[in-house]
Amino acid sequence: MARARLIVWDDDACWCVHKATLDLLAETGVEVRHQPSLELLRDAGARIEGTRARIPSDMIDNALNAAPRRFVVKARPGAAAAGKAANGHAGEGGAGAEPGAASAAADLELVDGNSFFGTGSDCVYHCDPDSGERRQTRTADIEGMAALGEKLANIDFVMSMGLPSDVPMATGDLAQFAAMLAGTRKPLLTTAHDSAALAQMRAMAELCGEAESFACYAMPNPPLMHSAEALDKVIGCARMNIPLIYAPAPAMGTTAPASIAATVVVGNAETLSGLVIHQLAQAGAPFVYGVGVGAFDMRTAVDVYAAPEHFLGNAAACDLARFYGLPSFAYAAVADAKIFDEQWAAEAGITAVLGALSRATLLHDVGYLESGMQSSCETIVLGNELVGYARSLLREVGVDAEALALAEITAVGPGGNHLNRPYTRTHHREVWTPELFDRAVFDRWHAAGATTLKERVQARTAALRAEPCAFTLDPSVREQLDAALATAGRGAVRRRATTRSAP
Repeated sequence: MARARLIVWDDDACWCVHKATLDLLAETGVEVRHQPSLELLRDAGARIEGTRARIPSDMIDNALNAAPRRFVVKARPGAAAAGKAANGHAGEGGAGAEPGAASAAADLELVDGNSFFGTGSDCVYHCDPDSGERRQTRTADIEGMAALGEKLANIDFVMSMGLPSDVPMATGDLAQFAAMLAGTRKPLLTTAHDSAALAQMRAMAELCGEAESFACYAMPNPPLMHSAEALDKVIGCARMNIPLIYAPAPAMGTTAPASIAATVVVGNAETLSGLVIHQLAQAGAPFVYGVGVGAFDMRTAVDVYAAPEHFLGNAAACDLARFYGLPSFAYAAVADAKIFDEQWAAEAGITAVLGALSRATLLHDVGYLESGMQSSCETIVLGNELVGYARSLLREVGVDAEALALAEITAVGPGGNHLNRPYTRTHHREVWTPELFDRAVFDRWHAAGATTLKERVQARTAALRAEPCAFTLDPSVREQLDAALATAGRGAVRRRATTRSAP
């Protein structure tokens, strides 16, 4: 199709990177610090020496052939609260729902060629929406941001955007998940401490209407190392048929060589070796390719988010995912700015467009500040607008008779105009229309209050937060969810205490 796309590597280049990865996995191998995974690899033909696994190319081929190219993460059912319904799914181009409206909670069909946008996870800090204070994230913040995501038409899936500081660390993953379930019907991407927590999350999602409404992401430990914690989740996801996003994030100059291509090779080796273990645990289990490329700033010692090298590397990794035919995971509308300011708007605008043009399947972290350390309601709201702009670049630009409109051009002729034509009335709404960016002439803008973008975002965010929730759980379901969380939490505390005390 005639669609815009940022392409870094063609198939020949992808083949070179793939071959380099195969050589690395066969000769250097990866550390696998999880006995059940080592046994799976050994039984399938890998060469195991201690915790080092060297994986032959035929095992990589078998895993790639077994992984599905298409699968669905479902939305949950539920009645919306009072309010005006949004005009269609995010993919139809709306920049956002009216205050109080529920945007369409739609299933995500994960396949190369589809792109969905969502928030991020696990920020330590939150910008308090009332005081502006940078403080540690609380469970109520997570539910509030999920409820905000429910109202925004360009937020297709929801992540926690925070690590809750007001619950025990041992149960933080379950508390996050419960808060998101309470705030939105949209599909969720989540983290989990272990496979037992995944089973509990599945039960909680089922209680809220759909067990298959979430995916889990896990990360290896670069360079070239899979921890027991990560692989427990890899195998747990495979056996429970929970979609797994395996998302390494090697960084140039620290956990990978100071080269974009070499960093992608390290991440690719981690992803493909994780895929082998995943498919050995359950062939055909759903898997998302998630290589990220870090761009470590040697001056500040920060693994920054908005560096051009980060997004160039991510786009190259998305080319590899396309080469393999797998759904992919990347970033959009992120920033290194510490507050919601001009730097945030510039970085988030650039990265929204670059992320979209990478054509990744799942584009996450919309609204991040401070290189992934801080979340904010206002940046999610402006992030939604930026995604609306970016996704308008993803539509097909056809060259059929309707698009070329030669008959229309001839009918108007030289010197005419198309303003009152039926063709214009039919098609003019296809042009993206912002809600927060001002396009008026100066006098009209001045007469309306001469507001800045930041002021309009603040007003929009306040209006969304003041309106009734677009979705609420049935009170009886909320009570059952709270009870399930309490029970699961007690079990998690006991289980993790036993793990810590084990020799």
